[in-house]
Amino acid sequence: MLFLRRRIFACLVGLLAACGLLPHAHSQAALLMEEPYGFFGLLNPTGHDAVYFSRVCAETPVKLRRCQPGEAGSVIARYQGIAGYDWVAMPLIPYLYSVEDAANAPDHVDRKTVLALRDRYHEEHLTVLGENVFEGNFVHGGWTQLIGVAYERRIYAYRFNTTEEQDDELIAFLNDSSNKSEFNLTYNNCADFARRLLNFYFPETFQRAIFPDAGMTTPRAISYKLVRYGKRHPELGLTEFEIPQVPGYRHLSHPNKSVAASLMTPGYAVPLVLLNPYVAGGIFVDYLVRGRYPHVHGKPEVLTPETLSVLAHSAQPAVPVDIKTAIVAPLPSATASGNALDADSATAQPLSSGIVDAEMKVTGVQHE
Repeated sequence: MLFLRRRIFACLVGLLAACGLLPHAHSQAALLMEEPYGFFGLLNPTGHDAVYFSRVCAETPVKLRRCQPGEAGSVIARYQGIAGYDWVAMPLIPYLYSVEDAANAPDHVDRKTVLALRDRYHEEHLTVLGENVFEGNFVHGGWTQLIGVAYERRIYAYRFNTTEEQDDELIAFLNDSSNKSEFNLTYNNCADFARRLLNFYFPETFQRAIFPDAGMTTPRAISYKLVRYGKRHPELGLTEFEIPQVPGYRHLSHPNKSVAASLMTPGYAVPLVLLNPYVAGGIFVDYLVRGRYPHVHGKPEVLTPETLSVLAHSAQPAVPVDIKTAIVAPLPSATASGNALDADSATAQPLSSGIVDAEMKVTGVQHE
């Protein structure tokens, strides 16, 4: 009897797949807004931006490919001082913790441990960048920016849905790019690169703003605009998370600031008032009106090394497929309620999850 049920189930699944009624697999991405830290973070408290992709992996730090089963995806960002490259891609776990297995990520570190973990990973995986790549110091970053980021600062992740087709196009686009650094803190910084990647998925959505960032692109502005865009487009499945700073190595990092908010710190505000009180007053008003926009809404879920896989999960649960009625049910209208959403823009579980759920319904097995 069980064999007969399985045969019937297999036929129904094939029919549903042919009709497009089973859920589609979705890939995920996340904007990573990283808080400022250290000496440079005091001078420029805007922070850093990177973008995580669950199905884009690093064949090398400067060449991308589709991820294989079991791989956790990669983080892509623009840096200065990495062998002349404009962008570098790193696997997610090493990027955060300098280890390859999340189970080996420490929950408390000192300086000696951080340096040892970074040196070991560099010797094993990053020599392909070249023998003389700058390591970095307290003013300028080097290859140390690429690994163990969670030892330096807290990170906010804004996860959203992408399609496999979009990810494949991005891989081809970046692999074909010249990838030569033209870093400029004012007009071609890390947030500009994140803006460029987001506009690749959502064309002409993320632009520079005169107020409150003086025409610059800042991580806080990008995250704010992404959150606002996600509210207007629920199919994006935007979800916010926090990746905490691992304690022990550095003092806690500081919140990301806009340019106007940065200039309101005592180190900048006092000289501005002395030089031109009218300009200082205008910046203060800009800070009050636009410079304090929120980037985190509510209390985001905190991710640990063991729960980072959540970033690669579907942002919204799929609607279960009822095999008993799916064959005779009419296809859903793509323009119902005035929303023209196709099958690839709705969030769903992976195909394998839909099959398991469907088989449980056929065989009478219930979830615990």
